[in-house]
Amino acid sequence: MTQNEYDVAVVGAGFTGLAAAYRLAKKGLKVHVVEAADDAGGLAGTFEFADGTRIEKFYHHWFNNDVYVPELVAELGHQDDIMVMPSRNGMYFNGRLWNLTTPLDLLKFTALPFWDRIRLGLMVFQVRRIKDWKEIENLSVREWLEPIVGRNVYKVVWEPLIQSKFSVHAEKISAVWFWKKLVLRGSTRDKTGGEQLAYFKGGFGRLADIMVAAIRAKGGTVSFGTPVIGVERDSKRVTALTTPTGKAYADRYLFTPAFPIIADMFEGTGEDEWLQRMRRVRYLGNMCLVLRLNRSLSETYWLNVNDPGFPFVGIIEHTNFDSPENYKGSHIAFLSKYLPVEDPIWNYSEDEYADFALEHLKRMFPELDRSWVQEYRMWRSEYAQPVTERGYSTYVPGRDTPFENVMISTMAQVYPEDRGTNYAIREGNQVADTIAAGFTISLDHRRPI
Repeated sequence: MTQNEYDVAVVGAGFTGLAAAYRLAKKGLKVHVVEAADDAGGLAGTFEFADGTRIEKFYHHWFNNDVYVPELVAELGHQDDIMVMPSRNGMYFNGRLWNLTTPLDLLKFTALPFWDRIRLGLMVFQVRRIKDWKEIENLSVREWLEPIVGRNVYKVVWEPLIQSKFSVHAEKISAVWFWKKLVLRGSTRDKTGGEQLAYFKGGFGRLADIMVAAIRAKGGTVSFGTPVIGVERDSKRVTALTTPTGKAYADRYLFTPAFPIIADMFEGTGEDEWLQRMRRVRYLGNMCLVLRLNRSLSETYWLNVNDPGFPFVGIIEHTNFDSPENYKGSHIAFLSKYLPVEDPIWNYSEDEYADFALEHLKRMFPELDRSWVQEYRMWRSEYAQPVTERGYSTYVPGRDTPFENVMISTMAQVYPEDRGTNYAIREGNQVADTIAAGFTISLDHRRPI
């Protein structure tokens, strides 16, 4: 390709990159999306079982107070493909399953004494009193939450989840991360205390494919199987992306992968202080086993695992949310485990990990038999969860970079929210508006300001 054939090159076809590219293309800019993988969606990407049944690699839904996903879906003309369904939540603790879908279920949670149950139920009102999240940013989750709910409630309900989620970093996590989750979830409840969740028919991978088609329809290019292995620079500007198939040129560049991946791309550019700031942000990996079963494990969609000794933060039985009829009558369950990539389990083969997981799963569901398993796949993401330590806002890099024509937008920057498709789309929209403001656009001419 010739130099400056494109106005903007977007690195990464996750939802941040796709949202940005779509918005830029709508504004009349010529966009090139460069993606290392063979398909779109990033952490929301999908795969097919042997018979073509398609499902996400990692579980996904959105909440009824999320706005950016449904707005985008409506803009793409697919609002009829949004499915809104009630959620059934639970907890596995002390050898049994507890239903925790409504406030009444909470009152029946006899694993806690009565007054602890009341204290847990009142927690949401105390959480809402926090108006400025920076007031609690230098406290850990334990330091902030334990005085509110009490040591026993924290030990039974929250400590196992924080430890399963953040592993060796559990005691460093800023209270802001958890506060924001509680505030958001508290506002999703209906008058009865139930919760409605939404899903895109065919999965988020189908939505990503629709976005790719929309970008191409507006004159953009999306290149898969094209990893960026470096950049070329001229003073304070990047002049090209280096890929195994050649160079990609544009006037401006947006990078959306995880910070360590971006840092590797810019290694050797001389911006060592900026690279160190990106590498300062830690991540945890995720291993997700997707089970295709011939029968259901339980009636629960989202089952938090609070029993010590079990390696999963949650068991998400997708077909207790979306109908098994959409998966040829089979039942789909995700077993999610967060861990440092230095953990020996990270190197398990797919079959080794399945054996490991099913052994623990049978302890929870003794009637489970290997004959229930029709098929399984295991997926790994090395940078699945940014570790938002105390004072995170003081050290996380912003969108601007040492290069005047380069911006970055990643899931580690949605703080104080946690990473998710809804916020990925929000970030993509916002950074696209910033980039577009650097161009003057007419019908027959585009030039950077």
